[in-house]
Amino acid sequence: MNIKQVAKKARVSTATVSRIINDSSLVSPETARRVWRTIRQLNYHPDSQARSLVSGRSRILGLIISDITNPFFPELVKGFENLALQNHYEVILNNTNYDPARMATCVRRLLERRAEGVAIMTSEMDPELTDELAKRGIPIVFLDVGSVRNRISNIRVDYAQGIREAVDHLITGGHRRIGFISGPMSLKSACTRKSAFLKCWRAYGFAEDNGLIVEGNHKIDGGESAMSRLLQLKPRPTAILASNDLSAIGALGAIRLAGLRIPEDISVIGFDDIDFGQFTHPPLATIRLSRTELGGKAFNALYRILHGDSKKGEEYNVETHFVARESTGPAPQPGRQTQ
Repeated sequence: MNIKQVAKKARVSTATVSRIINDSSLVSPETARRVWRTIRQLNYHPDSQARSLVSGRSRILGLIISDITNPFFPELVKGFENLALQNHYEVILNNTNYDPARMATCVRRLLERRAEGVAIMTSEMDPELTDELAKRGIPIVFLDVGSVRNRISNIRVDYAQGIREAVDHLITGGHRRIGFISGPMSLKSACTRKSAFLKCWRAYGFAEDNGLIVEGNHKIDGGESAMSRLLQLKPRPTAILASNDLSAIGALGAIRLAGLRIPEDISVIGFDDIDFGQFTHPPLATIRLSRTELGGKAFNALYRILHGDSKKGEEYNVETHFVARESTGPAPQPGRQTQ
């Protein structure tokens, strides 16, 4: 199968097929739809390297995430990649594993592959590396850490909304001693979630107790370790809010290991609403952050600059909301709290 056969069946010239494959604006939408339909019918696969040489464009987008093993990220990747494929882009996925040095390797790899745009959905960024992308005129979109400027956009997550709803839920249930398991303080998103929790706590007029805040690592083992430390407090917390669902799942394990019940002795709330959280015992209450929406907005931020008239970046907002499940309940009676 070759481009001449596609042109013949679609009743256009080979030049027109080439323009459409290379996303030229000189072809009418109706003709483009007909040609793409023919390409699918004939199962024609254009040579990506040849396309790049002809058009001067790679049709490649970079997507950088922190940890592919964290269930938070696959849904984000899926949302981004679905839109990329629909718009005839290839996606190069990079996983930093929370390592700034590895981040540098990811950026160099994308520069070598001539990526047309990069979505950096992680906090461990090196300003010099991102400046290098910006100097080359490559559109970038950040998650929570970017400063909007020419060709650079940022997605701002409203962590405070969901945390406020979660704390309201616990306070209504009589909880007054609420622990917080944070993520690594080296990550801006973890710092933002912790700050949102403290701000909400102060809004209720409660005194800040640093002993109730323990740093985790956004992984199950870190959540388990942090929860074990919180259980040593006298009196212990009656509820726990974790900075992500993996930490909360680790907390569930530590609570059970201590012979305590959930939620009768301690209520637990996570953050992110990963699919697995619905199948813990009991199902995990959490704060929902739509990764599909994150991935979609990240792609659209790049696409708008690559195909729009304006090269100015934009700020995009994503909301969070509390999801009630069986891992929370009323605060235990004072006699149970000290056992």
